[in-house]
Amino acid sequence: MTRRLLLWDIDGTLVRTGSAGSAAFDRALADVLGEVPAGRVLMSGKTDPLIVHEQLAMLGRQPEPELVDAVLGRLVHHLAAAAPEIARDGAACPGVAKVLTALSECPEVAQGIVTGNLRPNAVVKLAAFGLDRFVDFDLGAYGSDHADRNLLVPLARRRAQARLGVHVAAGDTWVIGDTPLDLACARAGGARCLLVSTGTYTLEELAAVEPDALFTDLTDTQTVVGLLAGERPAVRVP
Repeated sequence: MTRRLLLWDIDGTLVRTGSAGSAAFDRALADVLGEVPAGRVLMSGKTDPLIVHEQLAMLGRQPEPELVDAVLGRLVHHLAAAAPEIARDGAACPGVAKVLTALSECPEVAQGIVTGNLRPNAVVKLAAFGLDRFVDFDLGAYGSDHADRNLLVPLARRRAQARLGVHVAAGDTWVIGDTPLDLACARAGGARCLLVSTGTYTLEELAAVEPDALFTDLTDTQTVVGLLAGERPAVRVP
């Protein structure tokens, strides 16, 4: 019986996609508006809809729902088209494949997704590296569901309960991410949080926000699996 729900972030936690993601946003904006912002929005830890809102603000445009939806629709198109580029230029983060494999063999663990990506984009990014087979995309929540990432963990837990037919307590739910916004998302949903410094934030920056567990990366398979499967206490590296 499932007693642990693991909700994985994607970018910077499970995979790196190179410049394909930001390029897809630029192409989507160019399709809809004929222009792109001169500057860059910090994307780490944010939902795709929030990123579009911020990009539109940089262009002096109001985020009318129809406009945001149009940009997001083109984003899905362009990211799907970039799948070969993602596979060629990106990579799974260190240790990820072994950890996901080991956790998939734990009968009491269910693996889903909590990410700012739209659901189709999440599938594209994980499939590019063969990681899609380890997670149940129906156990999770996405930028497609809400622009506010802090609302996603409770939604993911409700979906998991409906799909698995069991109740997984908030305290037995882990969000695994690479930014302070992942921690905020976990805390808002009453979940625990493991952070890794494989994204844009340093180990020191992540330590400052005091997650339940903190690792440089996921290469210590035994320790990470023991923690997430409930066999070991939460740990933090110095």
